Amino acid sequence: MTDKAPILVWFRRDLRLSDHAALNAACDTGRPVIPVFLHDSLVDKLGAAPKWRLGLGIGHLDKVLQGRGSRMILRRGEDAVEMLQTLVRQTGATDVYWSRLYDPETIARDSRVKQTLKDAGVSARSFGGHLMFEPWTVETKTGGYYKVYTPFWNTVKSVGVDTPLPAPDAIPAPASWPDSDDLGDWHMGAAMNRGAEVVRPFVQLGEQAAQERLGRFIEAGVAQYKENRDIPGKDGTSNLSENLSLGEISPHQCWHAGQRALQEGKPGAETFLKELVWREFAYHLMHHTPRILDQNWREEWQAFAWNEDPEHDDVLAWKKGRTGIPFVDAAMRELYVTGRMHNRGRMIVASYLTKHLLTHWRIGQHWFEDCLIDWDPAANAMGWQWSAGSGPDATPYFRVFNPETQLDKFDKHRDYANRWIAEGKSNPHKDALKFFDAVPRHWKMTPTDRYPAPVVSPADGRKRALEAYENRGF
Repeated sequence: MTDKAPILVWFRRDLRLSDHAALNAACDTGRPVIPVFLHDSLVDKLGAAPKWRLGLGIGHLDKVLQGRGSRMILRRGEDAVEMLQTLVRQTGATDVYWSRLYDPETIARDSRVKQTLKDAGVSARSFGGHLMFEPWTVETKTGGYYKVYTPFWNTVKSVGVDTPLPAPDAIPAPASWPDSDDLGDWHMGAAMNRGAEVVRPFVQLGEQAAQERLGRFIEAGVAQYKENRDIPGKDGTSNLSENLSLGEISPHQCWHAGQRALQEGKPGAETFLKELVWREFAYHLMHHTPRILDQNWREEWQAFAWNEDPEHDDVLAWKKGRTGIPFVDAAMRELYVTGRMHNRGRMIVASYLTKHLLTHWRIGQHWFEDCLIDWDPAANAMGWQWSAGSGPDATPYFRVFNPETQLDKFDKHRDYANRWIAEGKSNPHKDALKFFDAVPRHWKMTPTDRYPAPVVSPADGRKRALEAYENRGF
């Protein structure tokens, strides 16, 4: 061990240089720093769109690093422990740093990595950065965890959030670099098929784009955020979920920008801050009750007779944006073309699937896992369970969103529906036509198809759902 032994910085969902505690700590030592990304079994399990978007992010960050005299070392294998041990042997590194993640599988992997490295005499350090508040640090007055959002918000809203760190002035390079895989050989976009070309123009890639996106929102969007965030036909949200998901921007950076906007008197800023804390709340719950990821959070829902067939005709109509309900179909098509979906649309499509179609939220959760470029394990799980009524702080089981009246309320002039639905239109919007370029060919869908009648009407679906709930004694 010497003062010049390299430090491996293991990048994961923290694809940025600024406000990166692990990278800053490594660079502050003055020792050589070797950035690393490992394509292990957990990366391999990602759905089509999240894996493709991750690949884009890795490639972009590598170019940024090369512009700073550094580079990203890529390795692929089943086991992160084995890959890190190999890199330690090849580079003489005595330390491995990384940013913490909080889903159960990653925690188990990282715990094993840390213990194995320490047993071998290698220092292993994890740092915060993906969240503003570590989940175990926020407690109720009795020492438990929060199960309801509003008290969680009231507790953390006045807690100091760390000031974002600047990017390192320099990233010291090693005397020689270890071998690296070629990112193209990983084929991270293979499962996207022809959809990748359609979705790509909607991607805002990398740290600089994320910072510019935040800047535009704070300058021109945050003041009216509270009113506009529910209008899917307007560009009324920050759209930062894509970049937050992969850590191309940190929540700390977003929080401090929101706080400055609040101090400047921009009325929507507090709502924006609350949305950042809603994300934190999802991670808080995932940490304390990891069953939220794959089980009904409310145990009384365990015996509910959901449809659990992902190939059921009703489910396939939902996936294809062919339910005959314009708000649902528009949102599902937006998802396929852009890789994202407006927040109001997410609530409507989730409510329709779980309540009108009485389909298990896990089917919707899995579809989003495959299709979202802003996929986030905690937010996705909590959002689906909130909509289904089975989760924490959930919409009441008896509240069944009417997608027709919701469209009248939030898309009065049908700007959103007309942007995404082509059937029956003499001059469809170009984005509506892109949907047919993205979908699998075996769906055999064309813009000249007749728009379908509703799979289940809002009234019939609501009646059926309430009867099912009553029979379960809810």
